Amino acid sequence: MSEQPKTRTTVDIFGQQYTIVGTESTSHIRLVASIVDDKMREISAKNPHLDINKLAVLTAVNVVHDFLKLKDDYEKIERQFRNPKD
Repeated sequence: MSEQPKTRTTVDIFGQQYTIVGTESTSHIRLVASIVDDKMREISAKNPHLDINKLAVLTAVNVVHDFLKLKDDYEKIERQFRNPKD
């Protein structure tokens, strides 16, 4: 069993640098970091007095919420294709 090569990518999220190691492409890792950074800045603009820990948790909650909504929508569409009469 061969392992995929891992890449190290340094990204900037909310003014902090992070080195992310993974098997995804550098461009994918940069895209993910950019989305996280955008979401943190959006939440921070609405709640400027949040400390970084609370901001990070609220960002995670918002991203997971968005993910679950998309997953639910996907599953509904998938069910419609399997059972077109519903």
